[in-house]
Amino acid sequence: MNRDTDIVVIGGGVIGCSIAYQLAKRGVRVTLLEKDRIAGQASGAAAGMLGAQSEMHEAGPMFDFARRSRDLFPDLAEELKELTGLDIGLTHRGMLKAAWTDAEAAALRADGRFHQEAGGRAEWLSPCETGWLEPGLSKELRGALHLPDEGHVLAPELSAALAAGAARLGARIMEHADVTGLLTESGRVIGVQTREGKIRSAGTVLASSLWSAQILAPLGVELPVYPVKGECFSLTVRQPLLARTIASDGCYIVPKPGGRIIVGATAQPGSFDRSPRLGSLLSLAAQAQRLVPALAEAEWERAWAGLRPQTPDGMPYIGEITACKGLFAALGHYRNGILLSQATGVLAASVLTGGAAAAEAALPGAGELLEAFRPDRKAAAAAVRQ
Repeated sequence: MNRDTDIVVIGGGVIGCSIAYQLAKRGVRVTLLEKDRIAGQASGAAAGMLGAQSEMHEAGPMFDFARRSRDLFPDLAEELKELTGLDIGLTHRGMLKAAWTDAEAAALRADGRFHQEAGGRAEWLSPCETGWLEPGLSKELRGALHLPDEGHVLAPELSAALAAGAARLGARIMEHADVTGLLTESGRVIGVQTREGKIRSAGTVLASSLWSAQILAPLGVELPVYPVKGECFSLTVRQPLLARTIASDGCYIVPKPGGRIIVGATAQPGSFDRSPRLGSLLSLAAQAQRLVPALAEAEWERAWAGLRPQTPDGMPYIGEITACKGLFAALGHYRNGILLSQATGVLAASVLTGGAAAAEAALPGAGELLEAFRPDRKAAAAAVRQ
């Protein structure tokens, strides 16, 4: 077979861009296809939080995967800056998870003990200590859980830098390239059909989460993923109000460079509507102002919505689709796509270029992760039936 490229990556969100970058680093001829523009969907709408502890509340594959991925970002930020000149805005100033009630405080204390026992840094702060650390917070809080190792990046810039880095290393990045189907031969995927023509490859990576169903349907394969709409808005302030990310039940506030503040996010399962709604924004604004009263004087910037790709059992699909040889899935990362992007890129690229042994060398414990995230896992199928 004459190949146009070694591997085709379908989907130009942060997951696809990360995989393309890691493949290009390994000398693979890779072509990334994005139907719209790079980070045009959920990856561009994200607040960019690296919440390996704040998002995970129990031991397991997702918790391990999240912490390993978060640990890759410092080196990645330097690497991309040197290679492309682009700054992904990595900030590691920590997070405060705030409690309004005694019940919330008790739950957060338990979270803190879990993270300490798992070897992570976590500290419960009294109301007085919370106010000392972040004077702009409401005096009504019952305390907060301090997670000093949490951070955030500029989400659209991360995807752009990964794509630019991949291109600098020889990858072909194609925007507005809509994949209409997969090319198969003797039960194996050998490339893709686009509106402009065919691209033949030795391997294909499917990283277009919410649009994967229409690509897989003709092959009789189903990887259930559904959208969860999330609305956010941004404000600007002339004087810094916060140093750290602040989170409470149903609301987070992320301070960005240049006096910009992102407030999010709603969660509406099953909606493909990407228009922010007034009621949702008013509710978010009320919660944010309650947390940080001085936000009442902040200047409005804009509002937007994104569609997070969720799976029935809450874990992503990462691995070869056994019913379609030559087709590798990396999708369904829900609200943790930014956080998990780097470990996903390393894991996928290692498997695709060197198999399980290479994955284990690049990411110790990869075998357990691949087993937990395998596309044909029974847990996902059971969740669909329920």
